[in-house]
Amino acid sequence: MANVSAFLLSAGLGSRLAPLTECWPKCLMPIGGRPLLEYWLCTLYRSGIREVLVNTCSHSEKVNHFLSRTRFSEWVDSIYEPKLLGTAGSLIKNADVFIDSKVILIHADNWCQCDFQQFLEFHNQCRPEETDITMMTFRTASPSTCGIVEIDRKGIVQGFHEKVSRPPGNLANGAVYILEPVVLDWLLDRRHIKDFSTEVLPHFVGKISTWENVGIHRDIGTLNSLLAAQNDPIPNSCWDNDDYWLSEFKDNPIHERLALMSS
Repeated sequence: MANVSAFLLSAGLGSRLAPLTECWPKCLMPIGGRPLLEYWLCTLYRSGIREVLVNTCSHSEKVNHFLSRTRFSEWVDSIYEPKLLGTAGSLIKNADVFIDSKVILIHADNWCQCDFQQFLEFHNQCRPEETDITMMTFRTASPSTCGIVEIDRKGIVQGFHEKVSRPPGNLANGAVYILEPVVLDWLLDRRHIKDFSTEVLPHFVGKISTWENVGIHRDIGTLNSLLAAQNDPIPNSCWDNDDYWLSEFKDNPIHERLALMSS
């Protein structure tokens, strides 16, 4: 897809998943026998996205080994952050990759199943013309643990309520966004900004459209959520043949450790 790039934020330490993340990166945690990051890359590939950047920090060598596979080599790059820059800081640091293009910004610790092509089409063809960002949202059963979004009758964000005891609804921020180039231009004038959720989104209130994912949406950053994801329907892979990496992965001790924690 021309003039659209994706940035998969995959550098998180995964402290809530310890001790699993002491030996294996959060973004490669298994769901249905395959790593979470592979599902995201498959979603983007099926949507025609052919320019993807993945940031890494913890266990970067394992993530780079995963990305070195032939199926990713021509369209996926990685960037190592020896020190975490923050979700907006990473975008600013790598702005040269995204100049003059729309950016799909994804918190890649989310397990997401949806019609992603419809999400892209909504942003390009149906979002209110006064908006510069489209945010994916979902309905949560535990709104006090999420960032809850207030929207108007046009679906435009009017306010945020981050993990409050009595949130006004259950429509949550899914941490998947499509950004128009003007958003990156705004960031480049404010290079001190680090966090996208708390420092960028509040500025764009009234300019953020929403698209609700009615499929599966989980933050697998906690053990309970990761275990719950193992019971979700698993989409078909973009790549049917098992390569050397997946053969190695099938024997990885992370599967046994996860199984022990579920018993």
